[in-house]
Amino acid sequence: MLSSDVNELLTRVGPGTPMGNMMRRYWIPALLSWELEANGDPVRARLLGEDLIAFRDTSGRVGVLDEYCPHRRTSLWLGRNEANGIRCVYHGWKFDVTGQCVDQMNEPKPFSEKVKTTSYPAVDRGGVVWVYMGLPETQPDAPDYEWTEVPESHRSVSKVFEDCNWLQALEGGIDTSHAPVMHRALRENPAQPGIPFGGPFVEGDAPYLQIDVTDYGYRYFGIRKFGGDQQYVRGYHYVIPWTQIRPGGPGRDTQTNGHYWVPIDDGHCIVWNFYYDYDHPLSENAPDAQDTGNTFGVDVDVKTFRSFRNRSNDWMIDRQVQRTDTFTGILGVNTQDRAAQELMGSIVDRSREHLGPADKAIITTRQLLQKSVNAVLDGGDAPGTQRSLGNLRSADAVLSLTADWHSELVPRMDPDTA
Repeated sequence: MLSSDVNELLTRVGPGTPMGNMMRRYWIPALLSWELEANGDPVRARLLGEDLIAFRDTSGRVGVLDEYCPHRRTSLWLGRNEANGIRCVYHGWKFDVTGQCVDQMNEPKPFSEKVKTTSYPAVDRGGVVWVYMGLPETQPDAPDYEWTEVPESHRSVSKVFEDCNWLQALEGGIDTSHAPVMHRALRENPAQPGIPFGGPFVEGDAPYLQIDVTDYGYRYFGIRKFGGDQQYVRGYHYVIPWTQIRPGGPGRDTQTNGHYWVPIDDGHCIVWNFYYDYDHPLSENAPDAQDTGNTFGVDVDVKTFRSFRNRSNDWMIDRQVQRTDTFTGILGVNTQDRAAQELMGSIVDRSREHLGPADKAIITTRQLLQKSVNAVLDGGDAPGTQRSLGNLRSADAVLSLTADWHSELVPRMDPDTA
C-alpha cells in the first residue's frame, strides 16, 4: 500500500506542485508535428494542468503559449495565425512564438514592447513537437531517443487520451506480469486478436522480476521458466518520469516499442505509442494486429484523439468473445489497458492495495519518483536529464535455464552501462 500523503505527492502535477515542478525539468511530447501547419489553425494543448495553444508560424517555427490573451484573457485558440504571429480576434493584439506582443490594433499609442505572455520552447523531433515547461537554467538537451533519429519509414507514433491519472496508466504499462494474462487469446484464430497461446510469453511460468536501478530510472526483466529446460527473459527500460521502452516481440529483434504517459492534469493523461525498427522499414515486418488499439480512424478519432471504445460504451466489451476467444472480450491490447486503468477511478486509492512480488517494478517506480521529486526540491538535477538516452533499446530472448541471461541482454539494451 501507499500512504495518502505519498499518493498525493506522486499524482498531483499542476503548477507549483512538487511532482509538477519535477516533470517540468523534462521535454514533454505535446503534439504530433503534422497537427501544426505553417499559418494553419492553432491547436489547444493542455499539459500539467496548464491550458496552452500551439501554432506554426509563417517561417515554420512552433509557438507554445498560454492559451489566454494577457489583455482580457479570452482564448488565443480563436486567433488568426498570420505573418509570423498569432493575433487575438478580440482586440487584435498579436504575439510571436516567443510570446512577445508585436502589435496592438486597438491602441492609439501601442505599448506592445511592454507585453509578453507565457511561452515555452518547442522542438520537432521524430514527428513530434516536444515542449519544455521548466526554468531556462535547467533546460536539458533536446530529446534524443533512438526512435526520433531513424528514418520516417522506420517508425510509427500515435497518441490517445486516457481518462485517469498519469501514474496508474504508467503503472499499468510497466506491469509485465499482467500482459500475458489480460491480453491473451484463448484459442487459435480468435474473433479478436490477442497474444497467442503456445508462445513463451503466455505459456511460461509467472515471472520472477529483476530490476537494475540506473541514473535514468531502471532496467527491468521478467524471467519466465518455459518448456521445462528454457527461460523466456523480457527486458525493458523505465525512464523517469513517464517513459517505458519495451521489446518488439518474438521475431522482431531489431524493433523496439514504447510509451509515454504524459499528464494533461491530475485526472487525465495522453498515452503516446511509438515503435520503430533500427534496421528495416516497418513495412517489411509490421506489428501484428494484437499491437493495435491505437490506430487512427480505426480505434482512435484522428481529430479528438479519443478512443472509439471508451467508458460511455463500456469499451464495446463482447462477453461472448470473452467466454470463448480472448481474456477480456475488448478489442485492442491498449484499449484493454485503458479500460482497466480508467475503472480504477480518476486517482486510485493506493492505501487500499495489496501488492506482491510481481509488483516489484511498480514499487520501485514509486520509490524512485519520490526520491526524484525530493532531489529536485533540494536543488538537485532531475534524473536522466544529464545524459543521452539514444542508446537505450529493449530486448527479449528464449535461452536455456542455465544461460547467463543478464550478460546476454544488457549489452543489447544499453551498451553505455553494460
